[in-house]
Amino acid sequence: MPPQSPPILKNKEGETGMLPLKLREIAAAAHAECKTEIPDIEITDICTDSRDVQPGSLFVALCGKQFDGHAFVKKAMENGAAFAVVQKDGDYGTDRLLYVKTTRQAFLDIAGLHRSRFHPKVIAVTGSVGKTTTREMAAAVVKSTYKTLKTENNLNNEVGVPKTLLELDESYEAMVLEFGMVWPGEIRELTVPAKPDVSIVTCIGACHIENLGSRENILKAKLEILEGLRPGGTLLLNQDNDLLRGLSFPQFHTLFYSTEDPFADIFAEGIVPSESSTSFTIVAKEGRFPAVIPCIGIHNVGNALAGWAAGVAIGVEPERAAAALAEFQATGMRQKMIDWKGIRIVEDCYNANPESVRAAMKTLSEMPCRGRKIAVLGDMLELGVVAESCHLEAGREAATAADLLFCQGPLAALIAQGAREAGMAEVYYETEKGPLAALLREKARPGDVIWMKASRGMKFEDITELLTMED
Repeated sequence: MPPQSPPILKNKEGETGMLPLKLREIAAAAHAECKTEIPDIEITDICTDSRDVQPGSLFVALCGKQFDGHAFVKKAMENGAAFAVVQKDGDYGTDRLLYVKTTRQAFLDIAGLHRSRFHPKVIAVTGSVGKTTTREMAAAVVKSTYKTLKTENNLNNEVGVPKTLLELDESYEAMVLEFGMVWPGEIRELTVPAKPDVSIVTCIGACHIENLGSRENILKAKLEILEGLRPGGTLLLNQDNDLLRGLSFPQFHTLFYSTEDPFADIFAEGIVPSESSTSFTIVAKEGRFPAVIPCIGIHNVGNALAGWAAGVAIGVEPERAAAALAEFQATGMRQKMIDWKGIRIVEDCYNANPESVRAAMKTLSEMPCRGRKIAVLGDMLELGVVAESCHLEAGREAATAADLLFCQGPLAALIAQGAREAGMAEVYYETEKGPLAALLREKARPGDVIWMKASRGMKFEDITELLTMED
């Protein structure tokens, strides 16, 4: 049964909302200084966009690569902000300012203060591959029992996570958060204010290796998620990942999930794929539970195991958790399936790295198909010194999975090279998307499956649009 929730506070419109925070409490949490005495007032809203400010708001002047919130402090105050949080001096036309070392950290601290006033069950997800899918699968499971708040879209960074935390109110019984990272220390910043009860690490791959130098360093960065996990909390690790397998953390309840090892704590057996779904049986100490997910690929079965186990760890009945996996919905361009002139297009181009391309090619190789299997691959970004070897390997993977291969992008020439060296006969490379789409339209036939995969920066959805454009 869900835990009893405290009484829900409502605003004048009858909607639940943020509990007021004392400005002095906020200043203390953010280690802020003020050039005048901090008034004893309440803040009813935290804003990072001056257009969203309303009377009683606190405006936080965040700084990014392409914007600086300090340029909008005056506007925020004109719109009725009670105070603003800044990290540098300026002509703001007001002394109602809290000065902090960095507004980024202050925003996290304020969100942490807000989150500490509530008691939801919290699940946090990170990993090189599969974290968004796992987040959505965990959310589908948890929502079957609890009112749930979750990270939306790609709001998994130092701005998106605190924004999600600030949406928390007393009506929510559970929260599912996704933590992304580019540099060491970023997950630590996210997990400490979130205070998860369950943490999931899906995979340690090569994504962001250009910044971190090695997979071992990526592992260290991902394991920062443990710094916010409560003592005795549940840690879910992917047994099928070489760097996660066998890790031990005595202060946590560590469980391993697997699609390969029947001796893992949570195992999937009897995996049966169809054109658009996968059925399997979850085997765990709680028993055996049939499940179906509306997507394909054994890697997604692993993500489903993590989502199931996370829900069970916070009190969802195991059988209900397994049934709820069928409610999972993919987000963005993750296995988005499009049927066009008898051809199935799998638009799997939200992002790409060596691990996800390998998983995609394995899924393509096992996918039921009346015609031929066509891979359309593009550059994988942020791989640094391993970029050449990883793209060559992607070509070799494609050669084992597809009948035809189409490549586009500067680094994708290496994918084509790897495929040809592996003995693949039909390999096509184009420097631009237009000619590639035209050639693909010429070659594809009814019954074929086309699988598109590339890093987000390559915008491979443009190829789908060009391919399916009416004549």
